[in-house]
Amino acid sequence: MTDAAPVRGAFGGFRPVTLRWSDVDIYGHVNNAAYYLFVDTAINEWLIHHAGEDLRQHQQIGVVAETGCQFAAQIDFPGQIEVGLAVARIGRSSVTYRFGIFVAGQDSASAYGRFVHVYVDRDSRRPSSVPDPVRSALALLPEVPS
Repeated sequence: MTDAAPVRGAFGGFRPVTLRWSDVDIYGHVNNAAYYLFVDTAINEWLIHHAGEDLRQHQQIGVVAETGCQFAAQIDFPGQIEVGLAVARIGRSSVTYRFGIFVAGQDSASAYGRFVHVYVDRDSRRPSSVPDPVRSALALLPEVPS
């Protein structure tokens, strides 16, 4: 890792996650693949809650084009974590998020990274504009440049 783990103040839009037994791997800690599920769920919960409508019904859908995660500290089961979200960039058809995954009560992220949604037309899968309700929901998150 080249960067220091970010702190809570760099994020907003915190979404709680209760760890499940199935999140743990054979080594006794939360498996790296589970982190992406936590982030994907947190982003979609945020968007659905703050857009004021069911985004699954839109003609434009967000597909994951890129993810990246750096691990700073082990997370163990059982426990509660919180996923903090920020926006690094909003383009015409894409959104780049920054995320931090925090053990409840801790100020330094145990994992952090980026997550990119590209919006496409549901039928043609061609790039499409980020829907206005999504832009409105994203305006509630802090901006953290790439």
